[in-house]
Amino acid sequence: MIPAAPLPLQPEPVPAPTPAPSVPAPRWQRRWREAVRDPRELLGLLGLDAAAAGISDAAAAQFPLRVPRGFITRMRPGDLADPLLRQVLPIDAEQRIVPGFSLDAVGDGAAKKADGVIQKYRGRALLVATGSCAVNCRYCFRRHFPYADETAARDGWAGAIASIAADPSIDEVILSGGDPLSLATPKLAELTAQLAAIPHIRRLRIHSRLPVVLPERVDAPLLQWLSALPWPVTLVIHANHANEFDAYVDAALAALRGAGVQLLNQAVLLRGVNDSVDALADLSERGFAAGVLPYYLHQLDRVQGVAHFEVPDGEARALHAALAARLSGYLVPKLVREVQGDTGKRPL
Repeated sequence: MIPAAPLPLQPEPVPAPTPAPSVPAPRWQRRWREAVRDPRELLGLLGLDAAAAGISDAAAAQFPLRVPRGFITRMRPGDLADPLLRQVLPIDAEQRIVPGFSLDAVGDGAAKKADGVIQKYRGRALLVATGSCAVNCRYCFRRHFPYADETAARDGWAGAIASIAADPSIDEVILSGGDPLSLATPKLAELTAQLAAIPHIRRLRIHSRLPVVLPERVDAPLLQWLSALPWPVTLVIHANHANEFDAYVDAALAALRGAGVQLLNQAVLLRGVNDSVDALADLSERGFAAGVLPYYLHQLDRVQGVAHFEVPDGEARALHAALAARLSGYLVPKLVREVQGDTGKRPL
């Protein structure tokens, strides 16, 4: 018997493609997105009356409010004079035009060496790595900076890297911004991999407010990146008041020290924030308890919109002298001002 021909093979059904699992954004990026951007919401969270606060919609439109919610929890509810609130709240005083206050108070434009590269002092080059910050400080000296045109990342770092590579006198690179730690860790690794190919670079410095205002940024990938860098790394945080530190900030700073990072703090002397010996002493002592050495106490950079924060030089010198009489020498930051054209920070 001739067997019947076999039935033609049926094609196997093609299963529907399994959607790739979505990778959640890192925790710090989620916290960033949750930042408060409405001055009235901020005041409401603190139980404050917006009408009494003198908030300025015009100032907020020119330089928007942005403040992480974790930083808000360190503010005192019901206190319009809270030193942390004062640093971030846009108010009417910012709209006053005051003689002597300009759009570029420290001469960044004149010191431009390439897109995103500023060189004011011998041996050091500053990279404006990004224009983004986790918090918009109202006294910021780069509040008018043209980040869209002057960021080092515009051409994949190529112009900035070439400029630094061409100058063998540069042995230290400073990552600044904006805030360089607002970049994703893989982006930071991309940048430092290119810098590592430049043989005359011997040190890396990072200026960042994120470990203070958004301590979640100090996560495992960031620490791994820092630990693998080929140079000694100094991270200069920016805290102006002892109340900016809490247990989360302490843990982030301890993790950074564990990754081999040297921690310094630079503060700005600000009217209504830290313009007393007690406030300055508390800041130095609280920072040192968290493993941070006081570095600079800056006189205010006279950028347009910040005159209400200014402390006169005579008063600043008196405060600094009283601080030096009260604290051990290593707890006293240098009182300095940045002056366009100088070869370094000018001591007062």
